[in-house]
Amino acid sequence: MPQTTEMLRERREAIVRAHMQSENDHDFDATLETFDHPRYEIVATGQVHDGPAEVADYYRSSRSSFPDQRNENVVMHSAEDAIVVEFDLLGSMQGELMGVPPTGRSFRCRMCALFLFEAGSERIACERIYFDKATIAEQLFADATGEAS
Repeated sequence: MPQTTEMLRERREAIVRAHMQSENDHDFDATLETFDHPRYEIVATGQVHDGPAEVADYYRSSRSSFPDQRNENVVMHSAEDAIVVEFDLLGSMQGELMGVPPTGRSFRCRMCALFLFEAGSERIACERIYFDKATIAEQLFADATGEAS
């Protein structure tokens, strides 16, 4: 039976939901399985993690800094070859982040991720993430006066 556009959209949304839940569960083997070829593009920082080893390293390093990192309040929008996801990312800085010692402070930031798919594919080709890094920095690094240090 040929796959309809609606069936493909539903399968893509299901794989994105599974992807995001596996990140919350820190089951990164399952997260990697949602990709056709693992690739993360983090626009705010200019980072690109391409391939299974680089993406696995990204998971390890980000969860080392934020062991309780998770997403909440997920809203999905479908496009022809993408699922657009709005969500809150939150966590507490318990480990070093790019040479900065842990602050123990928490953050919550609204984000947008584009889960991109090759034509006709059900598995993710790329996750491209957009957010305002100042929103996170202000929460993690503000001094007692509320100013970012």
